[in-house]
Parts: sequence; structure tokens; C-alpha cells
Amino acid sequence: MPLGPVDVYIIGFPGNKFSGEIVPAILEQVDKGVIRVIDILFVVKDADGTVATLAIEDLGPEGAAFVDVEVMQPGALNEEDADEISEDLPENSSALLIAYENTWMQDLVGAFARADAIVIDQIRIPAVVVNEVVSA
Repeated sequence: MPLGPVDVYIIGFPGNKFSGEIVPAILEQVDKGVIRVIDILFVVKDADGTVATLAIEDLGPEGAAFVDVEVMQPGALNEEDADEISEDLPENSSALLIAYENTWMQDLVGAFARADAIVIDQIRIPAVVVNEVVSA
């Protein structure tokens, strides 16, 4: 079966504060079969501008729940990704990079292949933008 499209989300945490709200939401989508997590990477920039990547187990109690997230290909997100993100990351903040497969698209991707069709482009409109437009 072909893989569905992969998205990489970059989620910022000003002040390096983690609330623990994200992991249950990720696990719910995994359990429903909507996504499959390919990899997770944490990038932290301290107040002096020093950048580090953290393993899940290094996050302390706030990040402990991430241990429950099964990743398909650890290392898919790497130092090169961290370097690219760190350029725009404000001091004293963190970013979570999460790459996931949209498993809900697998059947459709298979249909594209059987029809000899090709995806020319894919555009993702962020939820914040959609909600602003709908609310206006």
C-alpha cells in the first residue's frame, strides 16, 4: 500500500514552556488511524541564543508523555532541520518538529496511482487562517 502524504509541523513554545496538551491529541489521531508519526525533534534556544536538540527523555516531566509516541523512523528529522529552524527561533523558546504521514490518504493515493494520475501540487492552509476567514 502506498504511503499517504507527509506533513511536518513546527510548533513553537515561547519561554520553553510545555503544557502537556499536545501528546494526548497526537496519540488520539494515531489511535484513530488518521496519522502515523514518522519522527519528532525538539529544538531549544536558550536566553543566550545557544541552540540544542533534545531527545524525548531529556525533556523532563513536561515532555515525559512524548515517550508514549511511537515514531516510524527515528532520525528522519535531524541536525540540518534543527539548524534551519533555529535561525527563526526566538531566544528563550523551543520548537517541536513533528513529521507524520497522513494515513487517511493511503486509499486515495492508491487510486491516483491506479488511474495514472499525478498530484501536481498540494497546498495546506493553516487552521488559524481558515478560522480567521470563516469568522470574518
